[in-house]
Amino acid sequence: MRTILKHFIINTVSLYLASLVISGIIFAEGTYSILLAGVVLTLTTIIIKPIINILLLPINLITFGFFRWAGFTVSLYLVTLIVPGFKLMDFAFKGFSSYWFSIPPITIAGILAFIAYSFFISIVASALYWIFK
Repeated sequence: MRTILKHFIINTVSLYLASLVISGIIFAEGTYSILLAGVVLTLTTIIIKPIINILLLPINLITFGFFRWAGFTVSLYLVTLIVPGFKLMDFAFKGFSSYWFSIPPITIAGILAFIAYSFFISIVASALYWIFK
């Protein structure tokens, strides 16, 4: 139960942080949508993602794990289907500029947007898992 709660908190916080950085993640009903999306993402990550990873195991073995992102992308797509107040629009990164480097603004649409969202959210979640070991 404790690990499920940890997954829920990290998934919810990573969704929220991603929505702050990337314009295109919409929580129509506010906090309720964020919490419901976190619950559904946690359940799909625990239940559906291992099934997708097993189905894609031959491709993962051939590509040395390059297609591990596909399980999280399917989970994120299921969250958008199940949670009515959670929408993913076009992936629109506003860009980032600092003294040392600059990342230009990027806009991606369609299935590539889901892949980009899942990549970004999984990076944030991995960082949070690393922090809260």
